[in-house]
Amino acid sequence: MFSGRQKTNDVKKSGSKKQKQNQRVRKEKPQQHNFTHRLLAAALKSHSGNITCMDFSSNGKYLATCADDRTVRIWSTKDFLQREHRSMRANVELDHATLVRFSPDCSLPSAGIQCGLVCLCSGKRKFIMTASSDTTVLIWDLKGQVLSTINTNQMNNTYAVISPCSRFVGSCGFTPDVKVWEVCFGKKGEFQEVQRAFELKGHSASVHFFAFSNDSRRMASVSKDGTWKLWDTDVEYKKQQDPYLLRTGRFEEASTMPCRLALSPDTHVLALATGTSIHLFNTRRGEKEECFECVHGECIADLTFDITGRFLASCGDRAVRLFHNTPGHRAVVEEMQGLLKRASSESTRQRLQQQLAQAQEALKNLGALKK
Repeated sequence: MFSGRQKTNDVKKSGSKKQKQNQRVRKEKPQQHNFTHRLLAAALKSHSGNITCMDFSSNGKYLATCADDRTVRIWSTKDFLQREHRSMRANVELDHATLVRFSPDCSLPSAGIQCGLVCLCSGKRKFIMTASSDTTVLIWDLKGQVLSTINTNQMNNTYAVISPCSRFVGSCGFTPDVKVWEVCFGKKGEFQEVQRAFELKGHSASVHFFAFSNDSRRMASVSKDGTWKLWDTDVEYKKQQDPYLLRTGRFEEASTMPCRLALSPDTHVLALATGTSIHLFNTRRGEKEECFECVHGECIADLTFDITGRFLASCGDRAVRLFHNTPGHRAVVEEMQGLLKRASSESTRQRLQQQLAQAQEALKNLGALKK
């Protein structure tokens, strides 16, 4: 027989046990996805929520990431191959950021919530672009005034972006093409007009994603028709000259799954991501050279090369994973060997041999040198 005091004590004890159990449950974090690979250079793991976007600064010194933990972090690229990866943290008020971009002068990153598809600011030409999920792309000044409205006529926009040179804006959607416009400014920096530049035509189904090269002289696209394409966009579009198709490659996964891509700075390597996997292609030969499977615990949210082309970065859970770009080193070896055969002067041969030796040494150190 128990007294009332004993019952009260028992209730208090059981209540305190439940509270402790609940506290333990609250403190338990989702288990971090484990991934290992011989070409994995580093994993950046400071966010407590899934990373939604990332961006390298144009000077190559920093990587910015934003996540649904309501923070933005800045990482130093010189620490990538170190054991510890330190970062600077900034909190985002009210809601988490889904997109982050450095200003062109690398002074600070700006983060925000995507309204429709994308909201980017170009520091050189002083404009902002927003794209909604219908067919509307808006060009704004920095005071929030609409400078121009573009109707893409693509039934719906799935992706839009400003080129790295800040001269062009492009979009893709339900239609099998990529449309590019030039945002024109005067010599004093005043906005003039938005005019059609060119279109990438050749896919037979809707385009998932596209990218400009750093100098905007090349572009890459991937489509639901199961192909990727590399284009020469260094054309006189004002004289109605169309881009040239340089290479088409097969990528069957794109026919059944959403896909995103990244183009290396020298345009020799194309990275394609579907689900949690990444595929690397040599754009000179159109062949797949590497495949990384189950890289993240969630679908890959962003994919980008650093400005040197040494690393490919991906995010899709609470970590950024950095890979050595071995296809890039192999492409340099192929290019240097070809140029050496045609070199006429001794100084040129010495320079090419030095670059060839550096690429071969990098592959040897990574255990990826083909005999």
